[in-house]
Amino acid sequence: MSTKTKVGVIGCGAISGAYFSQCPKFEILEVAACADLLPERAQAKAAEYGIAKACSVDELLADPSIDIVINLTIPKAHFSVAMAAVQAGKSVWNEKPLTITRAEGRQLLDAAKAQGVLVGCAPDTFMGAGIQTCRKLIDDGVIGQPIGASAFMMCHGHESWHPDPEFYYKVGGGPMFDMGPYYLTALVNLMGPVRRVSGSARITFPTRTITSEPKNGTVITVDVPTHVAGVLDFASGAIGTIVTSFDVWAASPPPIEIYGTEGSMRVPDPNGTGGPVMIRKPGDSDWQDVALTHPYASISRSTGVADMAYALRSGRPHRASGVLAFHVLDIMHAVHDASNTGQAQMLTGGEQPAAMHADLPEGVLDA
Repeated sequence: MSTKTKVGVIGCGAISGAYFSQCPKFEILEVAACADLLPERAQAKAAEYGIAKACSVDELLADPSIDIVINLTIPKAHFSVAMAAVQAGKSVWNEKPLTITRAEGRQLLDAAKAQGVLVGCAPDTFMGAGIQTCRKLIDDGVIGQPIGASAFMMCHGHESWHPDPEFYYKVGGGPMFDMGPYYLTALVNLMGPVRRVSGSARITFPTRTITSEPKNGTVITVDVPTHVAGVLDFASGAIGTIVTSFDVWAASPPPIEIYGTEGSMRVPDPNGTGGPVMIRKPGDSDWQDVALTHPYASISRSTGVADMAYALRSGRPHRASGVLAFHVLDIMHAVHDASNTGQAQMLTGGEQPAAMHADLPEGVLDA
């Protein structure tokens, strides 16, 4: 491709390496600049990945050559940084969640529409080979009509290994807002939007002690629910359940299962892009492995940015859109709200993204 879409990265923390290394795998993308509140961190990433410019946030936003800002800041900064990018006339890709509050999400999407730019949001792992294979199986009717789904993400939190885990236990964190986007985005991609949500949530341990370095011994006050269970009524009529927890010492349920009128399907971990995908039909003695039908079994955390770049060129909708991310944000809040009020929450909006092409090589999303 003769002319690439230039992107700039704001936030050069742990996750940024995935974007710096994987964006260049797409013919349409060029990482042109990076910025961080700590200039030395941006300079280090620029040197490591051969980025032409390490600069301040203001300098990056003022650069007229940059079309997309990749916003990799912590959750509480997602809105302010994304709004600054939109107001600078740039499309923006946010790490998840889209924003902390629904009001911020609506304001961001409204501002982007007024400016004529796009908003995208992680996760884009649902665009990978594993979940896209599952999408094709459902669309082709292999398991019949989906009637139900279950999703589980259970662990004992991040304070034993993450170098800076406090934000996982503050507003914008917790298992639902941290990991829920992977599972809920995958479910909406596979089964369409959600219309009613019920849920229960609790804080099991009011404090957590960090045992990882460099903050070993620091005590965290837990401000958000750490064990969350939700029931999702999809617009299609299917009923899903989701459990996310930072309180569980051991568990081994499959990440996601879809139950259809003619069989069941095991969906791979939505925090990854590969398999395995398994089907069990009436008469089968065990689960059967299904060969992956789509590319992108290993590339993640840049496919959505590339898809947005193609959308900017052609005017087509992009898949990991702000509308999809807002619907996921709405679902997550609704689970917490249902727990707090004891009442089911009704939702509107949301849309099922288009399926990915199966016949294009990696690095190319549009023919």
